[in-house]
Amino acid sequence: MEIEGIADLPLHTGHVPSWLIPIMRKLSRAILDIMLIEWGPEKVVERLSNPLWFQAFNNVIGMDWDSSGSTTVTLGILKEVVNPKDDGLAVLGGKGKNALKVPEELHSLNFDIDADKLANISRLVAKVDTTLVQDGHQLYHHSMLVTEKGYWGIVQQGMNEETKFARRYHWKNTENFTVDPHEAIAGKKGIAVNIIEKQKENTRKLVLDLLRQDPRKIINELQQAKAILKGQATIESWINGASFVGISKEAKIIYMRPLDERKIKPILEKLYESNPENLEEALLEGLGPSTAKALYLISDLIYREPPSYNDPVNIPYDPFKYAYAIGGKDGIPYPVNRRVAEEVIITLEDIIQKAKLESNEKKFSLNKLRGLSIGIKEGS
Repeated sequence: MEIEGIADLPLHTGHVPSWLIPIMRKLSRAILDIMLIEWGPEKVVERLSNPLWFQAFNNVIGMDWDSSGSTTVTLGILKEVVNPKDDGLAVLGGKGKNALKVPEELHSLNFDIDADKLANISRLVAKVDTTLVQDGHQLYHHSMLVTEKGYWGIVQQGMNEETKFARRYHWKNTENFTVDPHEAIAGKKGIAVNIIEKQKENTRKLVLDLLRQDPRKIINELQQAKAILKGQATIESWINGASFVGISKEAKIIYMRPLDERKIKPILEKLYESNPENLEEALLEGLGPSTAKALYLISDLIYREPPSYNDPVNIPYDPFKYAYAIGGKDGIPYPVNRRVAEEVIITLEDIIQKAKLESNEKKFSLNKLRGLSIGIKEGS
Protein backbone atom coordinates (compact mmCIF):
# COMPACT_ATOMS: atom_id res chain seq x y z
CA MET A 1 0.00 0.00 0.00
CA GLU A 2 1.37 3.44 -0.95
CA ILE A 3 1.12 5.87 1.94
CA GLU A 4 1.74 9.58 2.05
CA GLY A 5 0.93 11.58 5.12
CA ILE A 6 2.05 13.04 8.40
CA ALA A 7 4.31 11.72 11.16
CA ASP A 8 4.79 13.11 14.69
CA LEU A 9 8.28 13.10 16.21
CA PRO A 10 9.49 14.42 19.60
CA LEU A 11 12.17 17.09 19.84
CA HIS A 12 15.57 15.57 20.62
CA THR A 13 18.54 17.68 21.64
CA GLY A 14 22.15 16.99 20.66
CA HIS A 15 23.91 16.42 17.35
CA VAL A 16 24.91 13.51 15.20
CA PRO A 17 28.48 12.56 16.23
CA SER A 18 31.10 13.33 13.59
CA TRP A 19 32.18 9.67 13.28
CA LEU A 20 28.61 8.64 12.39
CA ILE A 21 28.15 11.10 9.49
CA PRO A 22 30.45 9.22 7.04
CA ILE A 23 28.66 5.95 7.88
CA MET A 24 25.31 7.59 7.19
CA ARG A 25 26.57 8.97 3.88
CA LYS A 26 27.93 5.59 2.73
CA LEU A 27 24.81 3.67 3.79
CA SER A 28 22.51 6.25 2.18
CA ARG A 29 24.49 6.18 -1.06
CA ALA A 30 24.59 2.37 -1.16
CA ILE A 31 20.86 2.02 -0.50
CA LEU A 32 20.11 4.77 -3.00
CA ASP A 33 22.22 3.03 -5.68
CA ILE A 34 20.29 -0.21 -5.25
CA MET A 35 16.96 1.64 -5.37
CA LEU A 36 17.95 3.49 -8.56
CA ILE A 37 19.12 0.27 -10.23
CA GLU A 38 16.03 -1.67 -9.23
CA TRP A 39 13.33 0.98 -9.54
CA GLY A 40 14.59 4.22 -11.08
CA PRO A 41 14.32 7.76 -9.67
CA GLU A 42 10.51 8.04 -9.79
CA LYS A 43 10.09 5.04 -7.50
CA VAL A 44 12.70 6.47 -5.13
CA VAL A 45 10.57 9.60 -4.79
CA GLU A 46 7.50 7.44 -4.17
CA ARG A 47 9.23 5.50 -1.42
CA LEU A 48 10.48 8.62 0.37
CA SER A 49 6.95 10.05 0.12
CA ASN A 50 5.79 7.19 2.32
CA PRO A 51 6.28 8.30 5.97
CA LEU A 52 6.80 4.74 7.21
CA TRP A 53 9.31 3.90 4.49
CA PHE A 54 11.07 7.22 5.12
CA GLN A 55 11.26 6.41 8.83
CA ALA A 56 12.64 2.95 8.08
CA PHE A 57 15.32 4.46 5.81
CA ASN A 58 16.23 6.93 8.54
CA ASN A 59 16.49 4.13 11.12
CA VAL A 60 18.64 1.91 8.91
CA ILE A 61 21.26 4.64 8.42
CA GLY A 62 21.58 5.08 12.20
CA MET A 63 19.29 7.96 13.23
CA ASP A 64 17.00 7.70 16.26
CA TRP A 65 13.76 5.90 15.58
CA ASP A 66 11.58 8.73 16.92
CA SER A 67 13.71 11.88 16.72
CA SER A 68 12.55 15.13 15.11
CA GLY A 69 16.07 15.30 13.66
CA SER A 70 15.38 12.20 11.60
CA THR A 71 13.82 14.43 8.94
CA THR A 72 16.43 17.18 8.79
CA VAL A 73 19.45 14.88 9.08
CA THR A 74 18.19 12.22 6.65
CA LEU A 75 17.24 14.74 3.97
CA GLY A 76 20.47 16.65 4.57
CA ILE A 77 22.49 13.46 4.05
CA LEU A 78 20.50 12.59 0.93
CA LYS A 79 21.06 16.07 -0.49
CA GLU A 80 24.81 15.58 -0.01
CA VAL A 81 25.04 12.15 -1.65
CA VAL A 82 22.56 12.56 -4.52
CA ASN A 83 24.15 13.61 -7.81
CA PRO A 84 21.42 15.05 -10.08
CA LYS A 85 23.47 14.59 -13.26
CA ASP A 86 24.19 10.90 -12.66
CA ASP A 87 21.09 9.90 -10.67
CA GLY A 88 18.36 11.77 -12.58
CA LEU A 89 17.16 12.89 -9.16
CA ALA A 90 17.67 16.02 -7.04
CA VAL A 91 17.02 16.87 -3.39
CA LEU A 92 16.31 20.58 -2.96
CA GLY A 93 15.63 22.97 -0.08
CA GLY A 94 16.22 22.00 3.53
CA LYS A 95 16.05 23.52 6.99
CA GLY A 96 15.40 27.18 7.77
CA LYS A 97 16.51 29.60 5.05
CA ASN A 98 17.49 26.69 2.80
CA ALA A 99 13.79 25.91 2.42
CA LEU A 100 13.40 29.17 0.48
CA LYS A 101 16.06 28.17 -2.05
CA VAL A 102 13.89 25.58 -3.83
CA PRO A 103 12.91 27.90 -6.76
CA GLU A 104 16.54 28.95 -7.30
CA GLU A 105 17.75 25.34 -7.15
CA LEU A 106 15.03 24.17 -9.55
CA HIS A 107 16.14 26.70 -12.16
CA SER A 108 19.77 25.62 -11.79
CA LEU A 109 19.00 21.97 -12.56
CA ASN A 110 19.89 20.65 -15.99
CA PHE A 111 16.56 18.78 -16.16
CA ASP A 112 13.84 19.02 -18.80
CA ILE A 113 11.27 20.33 -16.31
CA ASP A 114 8.91 23.29 -15.85
CA ALA A 115 10.86 24.95 -13.04
CA ASP A 116 8.31 27.75 -12.56
CA LYS A 117 5.44 25.29 -12.15
CA LEU A 118 7.40 23.19 -9.66
CA ALA A 119 8.40 26.33 -7.72
CA ASN A 120 4.71 27.24 -7.42
CA ILE A 121 3.94 23.70 -6.24
CA SER A 122 6.63 24.04 -3.58
CA ARG A 123 5.06 27.29 -2.31
CA LEU A 124 1.54 25.90 -2.53
CA VAL A 125 2.29 22.78 -0.51
CA ALA A 126 3.85 24.88 2.26
CA LYS A 127 0.79 27.16 2.27
CA VAL A 128 -1.67 24.27 2.45
CA ASP A 129 -0.02 22.80 5.54
CA THR A 130 -0.01 26.14 7.36
CA THR A 131 -3.30 27.66 6.16
CA LEU A 132 -5.83 25.08 5.02
CA VAL A 133 -4.56 22.83 7.82
CA GLN A 134 -3.89 24.66 11.09
CA ASP A 135 -2.55 22.23 13.68
CA GLY A 136 -0.23 24.37 15.79
CA HIS A 137 2.97 23.35 14.00
CA GLN A 138 5.27 25.98 12.50
CA LEU A 139 7.11 24.81 9.40
CA TYR A 140 10.89 24.99 9.61
CA HIS A 141 11.98 22.38 7.07
CA HIS A 142 10.91 21.96 3.44
CA SER A 143 12.57 19.63 0.94
CA MET A 144 11.52 18.89 -2.60
CA LEU A 145 12.63 15.75 -4.43
CA VAL A 146 12.35 15.99 -8.19
CA THR A 147 13.37 13.69 -11.04
CA GLU A 148 14.67 14.65 -14.48
CA LYS A 149 11.14 13.93 -15.80
CA GLY A 150 9.55 16.37 -13.36
CA TYR A 151 8.09 13.77 -11.00
CA TRP A 152 8.15 15.32 -7.54
CA GLY A 153 7.70 14.67 -3.84
CA ILE A 154 7.85 17.04 -0.88
CA VAL A 155 8.77 16.32 2.73
CA GLN A 156 8.35 19.19 5.17
CA GLN A 157 8.34 19.44 8.93
CA GLY A 158 6.81 21.74 11.53
CA MET A 159 7.37 22.11 15.27
CA ASN A 160 4.73 22.64 17.96
CA GLU A 161 6.42 24.89 20.53
CA GLU A 162 3.94 23.89 23.24
CA THR A 163 4.15 20.11 22.92
CA LYS A 164 7.76 20.02 21.64
CA PHE A 165 6.69 17.55 18.96
CA ALA A 166 7.61 17.86 15.31
CA ARG A 167 5.23 16.81 12.57
CA ARG A 168 6.29 15.65 9.14
CA TYR A 169 4.15 16.21 6.05
CA HIS A 170 4.61 14.07 2.93
CA TRP A 171 3.38 14.91 -0.57
CA LYS A 172 3.71 13.06 -3.86
CA ASN A 173 3.20 14.29 -7.44
CA THR A 174 -0.45 15.30 -7.19
CA GLU A 175 -2.66 17.80 -8.99
CA ASN A 176 -4.96 17.93 -5.95
CA PHE A 177 -3.92 20.34 -3.19
CA THR A 178 -7.16 21.12 -1.38
CA VAL A 179 -9.21 17.93 -0.94
CA ASP A 180 -7.69 15.16 1.20
CA PRO A 181 -4.25 15.58 -0.38
CA HIS A 182 -2.73 13.13 2.11
CA GLU A 183 -3.69 9.58 1.19
CA ALA A 184 -2.80 8.39 4.70
CA ILE A 185 -1.42 10.15 7.75
CA ALA A 186 0.58 9.04 10.76
CA GLY A 187 1.10 10.57 14.17
CA LYS A 188 -0.50 11.75 17.40
CA LYS A 189 -3.83 13.54 17.31
CA GLY A 190 -4.04 17.08 18.64
CA ILE A 191 -6.21 20.18 18.24
CA ALA A 192 -6.62 21.40 14.68
CA VAL A 193 -8.92 23.06 12.19
CA ASN A 194 -8.90 22.25 8.49
CA ILE A 195 -10.94 22.53 5.30
CA ILE A 196 -9.19 19.79 3.32
CA GLU A 197 -11.65 17.04 4.29
CA LYS A 198 -13.67 15.77 1.35
CA GLN A 199 -16.95 16.48 3.15
CA LYS A 200 -16.09 20.19 3.52
CA GLU A 201 -16.69 21.21 -0.09
CA ASN A 202 -19.37 23.74 0.95
CA THR A 203 -16.95 25.35 3.41
CA ARG A 204 -14.24 25.58 0.73
CA LYS A 205 -16.69 27.22 -1.70
CA LEU A 206 -17.92 29.63 0.96
CA VAL A 207 -14.39 30.69 1.92
CA LEU A 208 -13.67 31.45 -1.74
CA ASP A 209 -16.97 33.38 -2.04
CA LEU A 210 -16.09 35.42 1.04
CA LEU A 211 -12.77 36.42 -0.53
CA ARG A 212 -14.73 37.92 -3.43
CA GLN A 213 -16.83 40.15 -1.16
CA ASP A 214 -16.12 43.70 -0.03
CA PRO A 215 -13.44 43.48 2.70
CA ARG A 216 -15.41 45.93 4.87
CA LYS A 217 -18.33 43.48 4.91
CA ILE A 218 -15.98 40.64 5.90
CA ILE A 219 -14.50 42.65 8.78
CA ASN A 220 -18.02 43.49 9.97
CA GLU A 221 -19.00 39.82 9.87
CA LEU A 222 -15.80 38.92 11.72
CA GLN A 223 -16.77 41.28 14.52
CA GLN A 224 -20.22 39.67 14.67
CA ALA A 225 -18.68 36.20 14.79
CA LYS A 226 -16.38 37.23 17.64
CA ALA A 227 -19.39 38.57 19.55
CA ILE A 228 -21.24 35.29 19.03
CA LEU A 229 -18.18 33.37 20.17
CA LYS A 230 -18.12 35.35 23.41
CA GLY A 231 -21.86 34.89 23.90
CA GLN A 232 -22.62 38.49 22.94
CA ALA A 233 -24.99 37.94 20.03
CA THR A 234 -25.99 41.13 18.20
CA ILE A 235 -29.50 42.00 16.95
CA GLU A 236 -28.17 42.21 13.40
CA SER A 237 -26.66 38.71 13.56
CA TRP A 238 -29.94 37.37 14.97
CA ILE A 239 -31.93 38.96 12.11
CA ASN A 240 -29.48 37.49 9.58
CA GLY A 241 -30.10 34.03 10.99
CA ALA A 242 -26.71 33.39 12.55
CA SER A 243 -26.24 30.03 14.24
CA PHE A 244 -26.10 29.99 18.03
CA VAL A 245 -25.48 26.31 18.36
CA GLY A 246 -22.75 25.67 20.92
CA ILE A 247 -19.32 24.87 19.48
CA SER A 248 -16.84 22.44 20.91
CA LYS A 249 -14.19 23.28 23.49
CA GLU A 250 -11.52 22.40 20.88
CA ALA A 251 -13.02 24.87 18.41
CA LYS A 252 -13.10 27.61 21.03
CA ILE A 253 -9.42 27.03 21.82
CA ILE A 254 -8.63 27.60 18.15
CA TYR A 255 -10.94 30.55 17.61
CA MET A 256 -10.23 32.42 20.86
CA ARG A 257 -6.63 32.98 19.85
CA PRO A 258 -6.20 36.66 18.91
CA LEU A 259 -6.95 37.83 15.37
CA ASP A 260 -5.53 41.23 14.37
CA GLU A 261 -8.09 42.82 12.04
CA ARG A 262 -5.62 45.54 11.04
CA LYS A 263 -3.34 42.89 9.50
CA ILE A 264 -6.17 40.88 8.00
CA LYS A 265 -7.84 43.77 6.15
CA PRO A 266 -4.94 44.53 3.71
CA ILE A 267 -4.80 40.82 2.78
CA LEU A 268 -8.56 40.76 2.17
CA GLU A 269 -8.25 43.89 0.00
CA LYS A 270 -5.44 42.36 -2.05
CA LEU A 271 -7.36 39.11 -2.58
CA TYR A 272 -10.55 41.05 -3.42
CA GLU A 273 -8.64 42.86 -6.16
CA SER A 274 -7.02 39.68 -7.54
CA ASN A 275 -10.37 37.80 -7.50
CA PRO A 276 -8.86 34.26 -7.28
CA GLU A 277 -10.59 31.53 -9.28
CA ASN A 278 -9.79 28.83 -6.72
CA LEU A 279 -8.23 28.26 -3.32
CA GLU A 280 -4.86 27.42 -4.87
CA GLU A 281 -4.71 30.89 -6.45
CA ALA A 282 -5.85 32.48 -3.20
CA LEU A 283 -3.02 30.78 -1.29
CA LEU A 284 -0.41 31.86 -3.82
CA GLU A 285 -1.83 35.41 -3.82
CA GLY A 286 -1.38 35.77 -0.06
CA LEU A 287 -4.10 33.94 1.88
CA GLY A 288 -2.41 33.04 5.15
CA PRO A 289 -3.28 31.36 8.48
CA SER A 290 -4.75 34.42 10.27
CA THR A 291 -6.95 35.53 7.38
CA ALA A 292 -8.06 31.95 6.77
CA LYS A 293 -8.94 31.46 10.44
CA ALA A 294 -11.05 34.64 10.34
CA LEU A 295 -12.90 33.27 7.30
CA TYR A 296 -13.42 29.90 9.02
CA LEU A 297 -14.93 31.68 12.02
CA ILE A 298 -17.33 33.65 9.78
CA SER A 299 -18.19 30.56 7.79
CA ASP A 300 -18.93 28.66 10.99
CA LEU A 301 -20.83 31.18 13.12
CA ILE A 302 -22.45 33.42 10.50
CA TYR A 303 -23.17 31.04 7.62
CA ARG A 304 -23.37 27.71 9.48
CA GLU A 305 -20.72 26.04 7.32
CA PRO A 306 -18.04 25.00 9.84
CA PRO A 307 -14.59 23.74 8.93
CA SER A 308 -13.46 20.37 10.23
CA TYR A 309 -12.08 20.24 13.76
CA ASN A 310 -10.39 16.91 13.08
CA ASP A 311 -6.64 16.77 13.29
CA PRO A 312 -5.83 15.04 9.96
CA VAL A 313 -3.72 12.35 11.60
CA ASN A 314 -4.07 8.64 12.29
CA ILE A 315 -1.73 6.24 14.11
CA PRO A 316 0.32 4.03 11.78
CA TYR A 317 2.27 0.84 12.16
CA ASP A 318 5.17 1.55 14.53
CA PRO A 319 8.45 1.49 12.55
CA PHE A 320 10.59 0.97 15.67
CA LYS A 321 11.79 -2.46 14.52
CA TYR A 322 13.93 -0.86 11.79
CA ALA A 323 16.03 0.78 14.52
CA TYR A 324 17.59 -2.63 15.16
CA ALA A 325 19.48 -2.55 11.83
CA ILE A 326 22.69 -0.90 13.14
CA GLY A 327 21.41 0.92 16.27
CA GLY A 328 20.70 4.58 16.89
CA LYS A 329 22.92 7.63 17.53
CA ASP A 330 21.45 8.13 21.02
CA GLY A 331 21.88 4.48 21.96
CA ILE A 332 18.26 3.46 21.29
CA PRO A 333 17.63 0.54 21.03
CA TYR A 334 21.42 0.19 21.31
CA PRO A 335 24.48 2.28 20.29
CA VAL A 336 25.42 2.21 16.60
CA ASN A 337 27.58 -0.83 15.93
CA ARG A 338 30.32 0.50 13.64
CA ARG A 339 31.57 -2.96 12.64
CA VAL A 340 28.10 -4.08 11.56
CA ALA A 341 27.52 -0.78 9.76
CA GLU A 342 30.79 -1.14 7.80
CA GLU A 343 29.97 -4.76 6.92
CA VAL A 344 26.55 -3.66 5.65
CA ILE A 345 28.16 -0.93 3.54
CA ILE A 346 30.74 -3.32 2.03
CA THR A 347 28.04 -5.90 1.28
CA LEU A 348 25.75 -3.34 -0.34
CA GLU A 349 28.58 -1.82 -2.40
CA ASP A 350 29.53 -5.33 -3.60
CA ILE A 351 25.92 -5.99 -4.63
CA ILE A 352 25.82 -2.65 -6.44
CA GLN A 353 29.01 -3.37 -8.39
CA LYS A 354 27.71 -6.77 -9.45
CA ALA A 355 24.37 -5.28 -10.43
CA LYS A 356 26.11 -2.62 -12.52
CA LEU A 357 28.30 -5.26 -14.19
CA GLU A 358 25.25 -7.40 -14.95
CA SER A 359 23.52 -4.36 -16.36
CA ASN A 360 26.51 -3.61 -18.62
CA GLU A 361 26.67 -7.26 -19.72
CA LYS A 362 22.99 -7.17 -20.62
CA LYS A 363 23.51 -4.01 -22.66
CA PHE A 364 26.53 -5.56 -24.41
CA SER A 365 24.55 -8.70 -25.26
CA LEU A 366 21.59 -6.70 -26.56
CA ASN A 367 23.87 -4.58 -28.74
CA LYS A 368 25.50 -7.74 -30.15
CA LEU A 369 22.08 -9.19 -30.90
CA ARG A 370 20.98 -5.97 -32.62
CA GLY A 371 24.17 -5.99 -34.72
CA LEU A 372 23.63 -9.63 -35.63
CA SER A 373 20.01 -8.94 -36.56
CA ILE A 374 21.03 -6.05 -38.84
CA GLY A 375 23.69 -8.24 -40.50
CA ILE A 376 21.19 -11.00 -41.20
CA LYS A 377 18.73 -8.54 -42.73
CA GLU A 378 21.37 -6.97 -44.93
CA GLY A 379 22.57 -10.40 -46.09
CA SER A 380 19.12 -11.76 -46.89
